[in-house]
Formats: sequence, C-alpha cells, structure tokens
Amino acid sequence: MATSALGLSYSIISSKNEEAYGQTVKFYELLGFDRVIGNHESEGETELQQTWLRLKGGKQTSSLIIKIVLNPEVTLHRQEPLTTDKDWGLEDTLFVLNVPHLQPIMHTLTERDIPFQETTTSILIQDPNNNVIALSSKLNPVSEQPQQQLQEQRRKKIGILTSGGDASGMNACVRATVLYGISKGCDVYAVYEGYQGLVDGGDYIKKMDWRSVTGYLSVGGTSIGTARCMPFKTREGRLKAAENLIKNGIDSLIVCGGDGSLTGADVFRSEWGGLVAELFKTKRITEEEATIFQHLTIVGLVGSIDNDMSSTDITIGAVTSLHRICEAVDSVDTTALSHSRAFVIEVMGRHCGWLALMAGIATGADFVFIPERPPAEEDWETAMCNVAKRHRELGKRKTIIIVAEGALDKHLNPIKVDHIKDILSDRLGLDTRVTILGHTQRGGSPCAFDRILGTVQSVAAVDAVLASTPDKPSPMIGMNNNKVTTKPLMDAVKLTHEVAKAIESRNFERAMELRDPQFLDEYKVFNVTTILDDNSIELPDHQRLRIAILHIGAPAGGMNSATRAAVRYALNRGHTVYGVANGFSGLVRGCFEQLNWMDVDGWTTCGGSYLGTNRAVPGKDVDMGMVAYRLQKMNIQAVMLVGGFEAYASLVEIDKVRYEYPSLCIPMCLIPATISNNVPGTDFSLGCDTSLNVIVSASDAIVQSAQSSRRRVFVIEVQGGRSGFLAVEGGLAVGACAIYIPEEGIDLPRLQGDVQFLKGLYDTDDPQKSEGRVILRTESVSKTYTTKVISEILEDEGGARFDSRTAVLGHIQQGNTPSPLDRIRASRLAIHSIEFFEKHTRVALDKQQDAVELATGEESIAVIGLCGAEVHAKSIKTLLPTTDMKNRKPHHDWWHRDRALVDILSGRSYYSCIE
Repeated sequence: MATSALGLSYSIISSKNEEAYGQTVKFYELLGFDRVIGNHESEGETELQQTWLRLKGGKQTSSLIIKIVLNPEVTLHRQEPLTTDKDWGLEDTLFVLNVPHLQPIMHTLTERDIPFQETTTSILIQDPNNNVIALSSKLNPVSEQPQQQLQEQRRKKIGILTSGGDASGMNACVRATVLYGISKGCDVYAVYEGYQGLVDGGDYIKKMDWRSVTGYLSVGGTSIGTARCMPFKTREGRLKAAENLIKNGIDSLIVCGGDGSLTGADVFRSEWGGLVAELFKTKRITEEEATIFQHLTIVGLVGSIDNDMSSTDITIGAVTSLHRICEAVDSVDTTALSHSRAFVIEVMGRHCGWLALMAGIATGADFVFIPERPPAEEDWETAMCNVAKRHRELGKRKTIIIVAEGALDKHLNPIKVDHIKDILSDRLGLDTRVTILGHTQRGGSPCAFDRILGTVQSVAAVDAVLASTPDKPSPMIGMNNNKVTTKPLMDAVKLTHEVAKAIESRNFERAMELRDPQFLDEYKVFNVTTILDDNSIELPDHQRLRIAILHIGAPAGGMNSATRAAVRYALNRGHTVYGVANGFSGLVRGCFEQLNWMDVDGWTTCGGSYLGTNRAVPGKDVDMGMVAYRLQKMNIQAVMLVGGFEAYASLVEIDKVRYEYPSLCIPMCLIPATISNNVPGTDFSLGCDTSLNVIVSASDAIVQSAQSSRRRVFVIEVQGGRSGFLAVEGGLAVGACAIYIPEEGIDLPRLQGDVQFLKGLYDTDDPQKSEGRVILRTESVSKTYTTKVISEILEDEGGARFDSRTAVLGHIQQGNTPSPLDRIRASRLAIHSIEFFEKHTRVALDKQQDAVELATGEESIAVIGLCGAEVHAKSIKTLLPTTDMKNRKPHHDWWHRDRALVDILSGRSYYSCIE
C-alpha cells in the first residue's frame, strides 16, 4: 500500500509471517535503507509489529520512507515469486523506488546472489513478499516515451531564493513554498545565498523536504541566506545560473526580494531562450535537457521592510520592522519624558517614508520627515520648531521627531538628524539626543502579520507557477484590499521606479499619488491629529458638536489610541469631547468628563481602556429612557462607541427605538474593537492584531518548551467567543498541527482522526529530534471536549509516542501594548468617525443651529470599519441581515479562506492515518 506522509514519500509493505517480516527488513536494509523506528507497543493495546526505514539519498534525492508491517491477515498480491524467464517489467503491479545510484545496489545484489533484471532505465528485483521492485535513478523507469510526453509527465521542480536586504517573514515564504509545493506534487529546492548560490550551484542548491523547514516561522531574516551578487549581473554569470538550474531539473523560480532582485529575475527569464541555446551549443547541456527546459517560470514575492513596491498595499517584512521601530520609540519615549528631552530618531526608507509615517502615527510623534512629502514651507526649521513649541506650551515634557533616512526638503537637500538636533537645541533650548536605529529594524522574530502574509502569498506563488504559461508575463504576488493578488511583475517595478523619478523632479504630488490611497489617508491622519493643532482647520461655531465617547465590551488594544485620535482631531475642528466612564452603565449615572489635548497624551501606546468598559447593552441591561435622558441633559450631539459585539448590539437596540426619543436622533457610530474580530462591517477589529501577536509570542515559547521536552503536544486555549478567527490565523502564524473552532465543532471521529494523525507524525520523526507541536482550541468550541479533556485523550492515546500538556492563555490576550497596526487602524477609524458626525449634522446645523434631531436617516447610525485597505461606514440596517445575532458574528467571514491552509501546511492533506 503506497501513501504519503508529511511531504515525504512512504509505502507500507505487509508480511504475512515472522520469517518473511525479518527477511523483508534485512532485504531493504541491503538496498540502503536505515532503520528509523523499530518495534514498539503503546499502552493498553498491542500494535502490529512494524519497522520504519528511510532511504537517504544524495543532494538531489528526497528521503524515502517505508513501513514494514507484520500482518497475518494480509492478502498478498502475489503468492509465489516470478520465474526468471519472464519479463518482470510486464507485471501489472510494480513498486517503483527512485534511488540516487544503481551501481552500488547492483554490486550488492550480485554479491548476495539475489536475482535481478536490468533494463535501459532501471533494475527489477523481487522482495521476500514477492513484490516486484523497480529501482531507478531516472525520471521514467519503466518505459521509453516521446520527449514531449516525458516533459509533460515530469514532476514540477521549483526553486525558491531570497535576495536583497533581509526581511522578517522571508522564512515564512520559504516554509510555505516548500510545504505547499510538496502538497501539489512538486519538488522544491532552496537556493542558498540568493543569486550567488544560483551562480555557484553545487551545495548551494538543495532539495527540501518536510523536515527541512521545521522552526522557520519564528526565525527572523532568511535562513537560506541572501548576498549581493555582481556575477549575476553579467551574461556569463546568468549562463552559469541557467546551467545550474537545468542540471538540477529546476524550471521555475520563486524570488522573494525587493524591486532590484525581482527586476534581475525578469531579465533572467527574458534571456532564458538564448542562454539555453548557448549552453547546448557549447555542449554544457544535452539535447534532451535543451528540449525539456525551453522555458523558465519566474514568480515574484516582495520582501522589503520599506513597503516601497507599487501595486501592493504591504510588503513582507514591513510590519515587523515597524514593530521594531515602535518598540524602540516607546522605550525612548519614557526616558524623554523623564528628562523632558527631545529625541530625533532616524529610521530606514531611502525613497519611501512608510516606516517613518506609520511610526509617527503609532507612537504619537510630534513631527515626521518623509521623502515623498517634504515640508511645504521654505523655512521648514521654523515650522518644525513652531509645532514643538506649541506642544511644549500645552504641557508636553517630551518631543519626538522621526526622520526617514531619505528625507528631503522641497529643494531636494537631505534633512539629517544631526541638523535637526542642532536646531532644537539652539532655537528652543531643548536637551536633544539622536538615535539611529539602523539594522535593528531588520531583525527579530516576525510578527503575526508577516508570518501570515508570507504564508498566504507563497501559496499563491506556487499556484501561479503551476498556472504559468510561456506567453504570460512574470507575475508578482501582492496584497490589495486584504486579498492576495497577481499582477505583472515589471509593471509594478516600473511604477515603483516612477516614485523615485517623481521625487528627483520635485513632483511631490505625483510621488504621493503613486503610493496607495491608504498611505495618503494615513498622512492626513498624522497631520490632523498632530501638526494642524493651530486652529487652522476649525469649523464655524454653529457646526461645532458636543461628542461623547464610550468604550463597550471587553478591553482590546487600540481603544485608547482611537480615543486619543478622535479627541485631538475633534478639538482641532472646534468640537467639545466628553469621555464617558464605564460604558452605558456610566452614562446613565452621568459619568461624563470633558477631555482636552493633554488628557489623552500618551494614550497611543497604552493597552486596555482608560475610560473603563463593560458589557451593558441599553434596552437590556440599562434603561433606554435613562440613556436618552442623559444624552439630552448633556446636549450630546454625536456618540462614538468603541467596542465589540455588545457595542454593535447596543446600536441595534438604539436603532429600534431612536425615533421614540428625540435625543437619540443624532449620528452614532461604532469603531469595532474586540480581539474576537466578530463585529460585522469590518475586516479587522481593533485588538485582534495585538491578540494574535500575544498568541504567537506565547506559542513560540510553548513550542520551544515542547521541543526541549521531546515528543510533546501542547493544547493551547485561545479566546474568541463563537468566532474561530484567533485560532485560524494564530494557527497559520505558529504552524499548529490542528485547530478547533466553533464553526466546525468537535466530535469523536474528529478526535480519533487527530490522534491517528499525531501518531503518524511522531512515528516518522527522528526519535532524537522530535518536534514540539501545538494545537489551538477556541475557548467556546465545546462544553464537553474541554482543553483538559482533549489533552488527556491525546496523552492516553499517544502512549509511548508522545505526551500532552495544556496552556490556557486567558486574559493576557486582551492586554499588552497595542500593536502598531492596531494603533494605526484606530487612528484612521477615529478620524473617519469624526468626519462621519460632521457629514450627518452639517445640513441640520446649517438650517437650525440649536436643532435637537440632527440625524434621522438610516445611514446616520453605522459601523465605521476597514474593508480591505479602505474605511467604510455601513449602516446598522444594512448590516443586520448579514449578522448571526445568536452566535454574535457575521454570517460570512473572510478569514475562512485560510482555514484549509492550516491543515495543508501541517501535512494533514497527505496523511490520513498509519495503518
């Protein structure tokens, strides 16, 4: 019986009696197989006697595994051996083994007087169970076929290399390419040291198997290396690279790198036909090789911490780099506050200011300098000093300036950190320090976002390889509006180069246009919450609002960030803002506090909820009439809720009765904030990214413990309510071997299948290097099959193979410092919320300045959510039909598309069970 496990070919060979069993084990050991796992028994049952063997080939041959089983009940395909006067190759059933070399095996068989038959492509032998074995080092061992047919039937061989500057998440790309490629029946090769390895060949091009990428997800940088390669820029260098690919049978190349690396790959493809012709002409490759390898497939993945590639919203490594920057700035922030200092911090970004701008928003910096949008003022030094001075006069004890390394003034003169330091010291008398973060921005374990991004894009890259045709342009895999996209590689590179050209020609408007719309929106967010605090964007008196902000539900990272941004933008517009303590329970008690600029200073980096939060829903837990009364008494003209499904349910209840209470006929909106990510109307809720990073960090530590203990499975319980978002995306980010989510539930057949799956995993492990493995279980998936019960079942069934432990992460998933993504998302959504209020009150206030019923339309009570890269306001009336109120979630979630990948990349799709 032949099957496949964990990306490694293996077969089960059954023997009917003890004698045949022993002879079979010895027979395959003669062929070069090594014993992996010998006979064993599990607790409580006696298993079939079995022996695992592995054939370890050369660099070009993957490990081949067979399991020999003693099974008296088996029915053998052939009872008696074939006679030597018959052609064994004509038999209906052949067991084909691909081996690195035939000569040593033929020598062994001859020495032992074991009969065999030799063909032009293989040797045929019979094992002690009378199976006919075809041993071959060729692609097609049993027949001679036309070349075109041979080309069509050969296994796809894919190379993966990382090039240019390293970026956290590249290892996730390599891992996913290897695992998913194997799942699609491909052979996958890693090219070490980037293009240099392609030119040098030999040991730099290595075939990967399932075990080759163990532990890759949590490692930063690139484990297969990257290096500058001047030879590849020459034709002779590319000729050597082509020869090395052909000799290794590789006809497809996935390249993860920046625009320079991807451009080099496309040039390589465009020259491929000429390179192959020259190699054949100089007899460096055979005619057969020249015929088979007529075309080279190139697929690009963008690995760049700068996020500087056009045609994609985000690049692999950029978010992790932002994490490193924010960690550094958060640390500097405390010492700046202690000493009332100014810090000027340089971050990477030669032609792209994404890192500087995002860090400015996420850390609450006072000023940022980016290449695409230099200061508009001729005298930018004075403009910067004015902002710093205003903030100091408001009561700030610290000043943080973030500068992209490629920052310029409007005349293309570089803006350097030391010059800024001197200006702040000389003009404002500030004790100023300079911090250049340098290559710390490239390092560290990848964040959850980059692990998931690298994984899903690499899966798409393998699919693009398999779908590629010679006439298609090389594709680049990107991410647009939260969907993986495939676009022509060189079109994206061309647009990317246009940004630098626009900056060089001082066409800064064009440079900003070439960035994605999200970048423009975030640039505005920073300005209106930080720079434009000088009364320059105030509204007329009659259009100014009294706004209340409430936090509803469980705490989530980003709640405070949203409140800070809303307060500061609202104050800049001339509005009055009240923070309401403890949600609707506090509202009915009259717990209103007017907030000013400095009241929310420093809130960006703080987790939890400073206003306080609870789950009370008006109309159910608190009296709706009292809610209306308090809003009327305080003359509140707009309400912003920040929270989870309870906040959504609150708007649903208010929408039912708002026309009964004039004070409820005002614009109301919800900024989704819950780690469960279960609020309709948004792809991402505030707090879910922070929670994923907590899960990833904890799971990495748990996996390390499991590896150290050898042969151990941890069942990790995560939160999420009735939503499996955290388990699915967390499972993808940590490489979980199984997940349990409410959408699927748990039953005995599922548990039995998982037990068998885990047995197979540990049976094929190297006993001295067994992996630590984790299973993620959503807390509410089952009342019967609790985390402890599942662990105990695994412990009992695992027997001598593995043991099991539990880890309940609990409320640490709701805490910790908010991630940069949650801070940035919070700020964007807050600005759009204030604009939402202004839009829905403008007409009524223009007609009657003291109007009570400011907004009566259905669109005026809505969820302000992220739909892809854009922010949309979706009314409660529109969202309610799409909502499963009983299970507190939308009927359809985008993240279900990733569910199958967890199983595929764990090896489940290749392995049903070990018999």
